[in-house]
Amino acid sequence: MPDCLAEPDPAGMERSREPVKKFWNWKKTKTVNQETGQEAEERILFMNGVIAEDSWFDDDVTPALFKDELNAGTGDITLWINSPGGDCVAAAQIFNMLSEYPGKVTVKIDGLAASAASVIAMAGTEVWMSPVSMMMIHNPATVAWGDHSEMKKAMELLDAVKESIINAYVRKTGQSRAKLSHLMDAETWMDANKAVELGFADDILFQKEEQGSEGKNGDPGAGRTENGMSDSVMFSRRAVNNALMNKLERHYGKTGKSVKDQAGIGLNGNGAEGDDPCNGCFGAAENACQKCKKKKVNTNVTGRSADDLRERLNFIKKYI
Repeated sequence: MPDCLAEPDPAGMERSREPVKKFWNWKKTKTVNQETGQEAEERILFMNGVIAEDSWFDDDVTPALFKDELNAGTGDITLWINSPGGDCVAAAQIFNMLSEYPGKVTVKIDGLAASAASVIAMAGTEVWMSPVSMMMIHNPATVAWGDHSEMKKAMELLDAVKESIINAYVRKTGQSRAKLSHLMDAETWMDANKAVELGFADDILFQKEEQGSEGKNGDPGAGRTENGMSDSVMFSRRAVNNALMNKLERHYGKTGKSVKDQAGIGLNGNGAEGDDPCNGCFGAAENACQKCKKKKVNTNVTGRSADDLRERLNFIKKYI
């Protein structure tokens, strides 16, 4: 199921009512307030896996069930998230319910908060991330069919959904809409330090307070970079794509030919095109075909054979 799916059901299609598929689970524990000594109830909410495998777009049962369970108790809530994302409509409704909850909501990300799950995380009064967790934000996606009018409606829907998601990110991070839109366009992955740096999270779990400023050995600034920030990592699929293609372009140059053509993709081991009628007629010391006078393709552009270049470029194409 695509991440952050905006999925309206086709008109006239009736959905069968199956048992509710819960992706959340509640747990209650008793805690003692260290200052007052009074016992209090702590509510823990776990969200694991895909957010709403069946869209909440026209579902009035599952959202009501979640809201009833949310309001069935009082006190602060700790929300643990480990999710690759899911339905944008469900994420929006959960975000609203948690934002309206009268108690404190502490979000703790212990694995992954990607796509729609990152939107839910923004509802937290505080957001904490495990040092080994990740957060990912990207543009919403949908599946559409029909004529050009239907395609246009789908595009407008996605634009509106994106703007609503940005509203949640702006509320938490304080970043500009333009910057957040750019991060979503690039499909951005953040580690805990980068999420804190950009305002998506407030702090990192399992770290001693003194390590925040002094590091493990009591050395002021240990674990920090020169500008005072902790080392952080941010990965962008678009940036990786562009970096790879720029390197290939610098290497082969802009000649009007594709990198594939210049590297010998589609050529046989002798340098002739696979569908050429004079395939294989090049001699070892000849620079042109004796029949069609076609120039021999240089198979040793960088000291590597055409087969080696072909293998390397196929590997790059596979992962980008």
